[in-house]
Amino acid sequence: MTGATPSTPNAMAFDAYIEGIGLLGPGLTYWPDSQAILRGHQPYHTQKTLLPSPALLPAAERRRSSAIVKLTLATGLEAITAVGLDAACLPSVFSSSGGDGENCHAICEMLASDDRRISPTRFHNSVHNAAAGYWSIATGAMTSSSVLCAFDASFGAGLLEALTQVVVDNTRIILLACDTPYPEPLQSARPIPDALGIALLLAPHCSERAQAKISVSLTNASADLLDDAALEKLRKTIPAARGLPLLRAIALRENKHVVLDYLDHTRLAVAVAPC
Repeated sequence: MTGATPSTPNAMAFDAYIEGIGLLGPGLTYWPDSQAILRGHQPYHTQKTLLPSPALLPAAERRRSSAIVKLTLATGLEAITAVGLDAACLPSVFSSSGGDGENCHAICEMLASDDRRISPTRFHNSVHNAAAGYWSIATGAMTSSSVLCAFDASFGAGLLEALTQVVVDNTRIILLACDTPYPEPLQSARPIPDALGIALLLAPHCSERAQAKISVSLTNASADLLDDAALEKLRKTIPAARGLPLLRAIALRENKHVVLDYLDHTRLAVAVAPC
């Protein structure tokens, strides 16, 4: 992994502890099996992301669930259940660059046809917070939920929002950053090659569950690149994958400084220390 060491001595930093991690994407099947790949100890082989059926949803909702819902539930529940916490008790932050691309495509097809009547189910699944709604149904969570979008900066925006809530509210929170591809012709205008999701369970204090401490501030240093060309292509082409350098630093279990892509002239400097 290459990139400039962040230099932000006067910047305000947000500190938190990462207790749980969820990861699912092309060639990256959950966090335990992906760590050796991110460390460079096993070769990375890309393969299509396989999304599990959302078993926690009632049958009717399970049939209607889209790729973004399946991905959110898979990564979020991995991060939470790995450390033995109850998803129903956790506030959440959802971040996606485009939301449900399949549903958007279907609605555009209907609007371009002679019959423009859109079903209520199709319509309510079109909103950007649909995944958050299905998460609430599946987990029983009645806690606060924030849903945001910042195009290619969505992972960074979601991380900053989650860290702000951890620090201000002194509470654990689950960040769910997920992206899924559009069908054609939208895919040509917004090419996202496959589904990828990262979930981070963040806490304000160190506990026996903590895997790493992170301290995040703003910087104008260049974003870190991944040494593996295929992983770097993934990082560049799927917005949620902008978080992979952070996961690599955690997997290495060393004191690291990484710079994550965010805005055009502003990136996120992250100091990572293993717990």
